Amino acid sequence: MLIGFAALGIFWGAWGAALPALQEQSGADNGELGLALVLVGFGALVSMRGTGVLLDRFGPALTPVAIALFAAAGVLPGLATTPPALFAFALLLGVTSGAMDVAINNEAVREEGASGRPLLNLAHACFSAAVVAGSVATGLLRAASAGPLVVFALAAAVVGVAALAVRPGPDARPPVQHGPRFFARVPRWLLVLGFVGALAYWLENAWQSWSAVHLERTLDASPAVAALGPAVFAGSMAVGRLLVHRHARPGAERAVLVGGASVAALGSALAAFAPSDLPALAALVLAGAGCSVCAPTLVSVAGRAAPEPERATLVGSLTTLMYLGFLVGPAAVGGLADATTLRVSLGGVAAVGALLAILAAVIRLPSRA
Repeated sequence: MLIGFAALGIFWGAWGAALPALQEQSGADNGELGLALVLVGFGALVSMRGTGVLLDRFGPALTPVAIALFAAAGVLPGLATTPPALFAFALLLGVTSGAMDVAINNEAVREEGASGRPLLNLAHACFSAAVVAGSVATGLLRAASAGPLVVFALAAAVVGVAALAVRPGPDARPPVQHGPRFFARVPRWLLVLGFVGALAYWLENAWQSWSAVHLERTLDASPAVAALGPAVFAGSMAVGRLLVHRHARPGAERAVLVGGASVAALGSALAAFAPSDLPALAALVLAGAGCSVCAPTLVSVAGRAAPEPERATLVGSLTTLMYLGFLVGPAAVGGLADATTLRVSLGGVAAVGALLAILAAVIRLPSRA
């Protein structure tokens, strides 16, 4: 299970660090790049709930299939030389990424329930640590004049290896004849958690997608330094998640959410209006540490509250709702940057973090199923 999170992190680390080169190769402006990021999120939205339904019906044997499909789609953005090609490949990337995301999160929730130990922050910490590795490696590849195709082919190869390594556990639930339906009603508590999670993903993906562009375009950083943006952000997320995994006690979920969102809002404001690259990188440490704990905590809360026969479907539904933030956040940054400046646009991300902190303080968290 942890291998899947690490492989996904390797790819998205490479994606964030290679975005400036991909933008240049495809000839996309800021608005068109923002649209491509929207299509990644939209593709994930299309596949997530359906993947959860299929997992509840047929069991975790589908997990390596989902990972392999993402590996195949991961090479495609490196072939984009025009904005329309970038749009098409981004959509396919999103569809397969969403399927893999639900599959590995469902495995983490299942193992957390079976063992009785919190695992979601640890699993997401593996993702974040791998994002660091992917970002740094991509910076080195770009410094050696490697193009987007080389970067994405190598990252997709890592995902392909993970598909071969991931196997369902011996205690995996067998397929069922009549599982949940795609159009079944979504519980109200899940809608609330999904909206809050969408704000968390808005924060996370805005910085993961735009930090390298902000450093390189706004603050005149070199490509190697710009690649440190997503790496520093993800590294801080990994540390934050590991600390919460080790020290947070059951019942502390609200405090974790409120504290994390508040720190993320502060770090986002400092990073958006930093005068140069080094202060911006330091602020990204704060933003990443705060943002890190929100999404895995929400998934863990939902997994404990979901009845076992429809757990994957509800996890898929939650991630679908959360990915609305993944879809809207980077696009909003790109659109507002075209209308104003990238600094002002990223300053709006700090306001999203403040809203997240307020909502986390007042919502009702569901009880264990």
